[in-house]
Amino acid sequence: MPQAIQHLEQAEKNALMQWLTRLGPFWDDVRMHGPDDYLECADQVVTDTAMGEASFRCLHGTDYHLVSLTPSSWEHSPLSVWWRCAGGDDLNVEVANHISLEDLEAALRLAPEPIESWEQLARVSRARFPNLIFSTDSFEPLRGLPFSPGVVHRIIERIDVLERLQCCFDENGERTPEGHRLYQEHFTGNKAWFSDSSDTEMNEFRSELTFRHPEIEGETLFCTMHGKVKTPQIRIHFSWPVRADTPLYVVYVGPKITKR
Repeated sequence: MPQAIQHLEQAEKNALMQWLTRLGPFWDDVRMHGPDDYLECADQVVTDTAMGEASFRCLHGTDYHLVSLTPSSWEHSPLSVWWRCAGGDDLNVEVANHISLEDLEAALRLAPEPIESWEQLARVSRARFPNLIFSTDSFEPLRGLPFSPGVVHRIIERIDVLERLQCCFDENGERTPEGHRLYQEHFTGNKAWFSDSSDTEMNEFRSELTFRHPEIEGETLFCTMHGKVKTPQIRIHFSWPVRADTPLYVVYVGPKITKR
């Protein structure tokens, strides 16, 4: 960064420093990797950096890119990042790194069109995740909430996990190794994206957690399993368990139901 700044005109330096110190860059999402996640690139520790966060999210199935100023130590693409895991089961991922304006503009042209409304989120989700069955009104609870691109991104990330989990079965109907990995990473631990409602919540909010069956007239589904967005508190309720021979229904996307 200091090398790149020194090559700028004074007015450009001032504008860049004002942006860095006052206006950005800021993450609009909860950080996914923690200080104990040892991430390494070119023999340098990149934990607690943007590179570490981008690589960690790529390792967990989402497509993140980086932009590097020149001159810098990262003037190549992709960047090969290692997640050094306990037990020696290290994981590697290559992260796209844009080092020229032309390269960045080309990548942006190929990127999916940004979602700009809750209604568009509903349409995109139904088209992008064909292995899930959404209720006709599953996104209705979002109406009236202030629209947030950051929240949209987090909702998409979580629905994408459900889509992939629904496809992770072998010819015998058993969950594949990839399915087990998704379950361990996203359904267990303190940072899990998905969890079940507590027994108390199931009793107190039984009616609210009971939804019309998306396909069978007159039947209902008691959907206590949910994906979580923390800020604001958004929940994605879906049928459980996920089986090879049973559809996965997404019945609710909206504000947390079990608020006291």
